[in-house]
Amino acid sequence: MRFLVRLLVNTVALWLTTLVVPGVTVVAFPPQDTLAVVLTYLLVALIFGIVNGVIGNFIRIVAFPLYILTLGLLALVVNGLLLLLVSWISGLLGFGLVVDGFWWGVLGALVLALLSWLIGILIRPIVGRDRR
Repeated sequence: MRFLVRLLVNTVALWLTTLVVPGVTVVAFPPQDTLAVVLTYLLVALIFGIVNGVIGNFIRIVAFPLYILTLGLLALVVNGLLLLLVSWISGLLGFGLVVDGFWWGVLGALVLALLSWLIGILIRPIVGRDRR
């Protein structure tokens, strides 16, 4: 249940990010109807969750001293690179996330993180705080 809620939160945050940041877009698979667009956003959010959970955590553990040295600013660069990696992986599938460049990726990752955090705070009273 918690996984599905996080997936939906990331999907909505990704959708809002594509509306706010002009350098980050999502290209749906054909046919370009509403169901295809929603499924594309869900699949891209799933890919982002897997990449961020596996590769992102590994990088954060290995580069921990650099995070301390840069006072956490390295996180912006790492998150931007992870967003570019998700763009590349989804591009191999023929649909998905399109990031126009590294700095658009950094800005998109920052906006995505902020929106995901905000949406998580807004739905916490609805879903509950149970962390079993």
